[in-house]
Amino acid sequence: QMVAIGEEAGSLDTMLLKVAEFYEEEVNNMVDALSSLIEPFIMVFIGTIVGAMVIGMYLPIFKIAATM
Repeated sequence: QMVAIGEEAGSLDTMLLKVAEFYEEEVNNMVDALSSLIEPFIMVFIGTIVGAMVIGMYLPIFKIAATM
């Protein structure tokens, strides 16, 4: 519709620029919403990995200390 209006008015480049800006803003909003939903899960996943690494490092130390 905006392309047709731009053709009729003789300002197709302006209308296409407005359409591009609109869709760019829409994509940016969707990416922001998606990243705000995914971010907590990523934090929990990274925390689990770090926790497993810490336990893997300290467990042998505790076993050695228990045998003494």
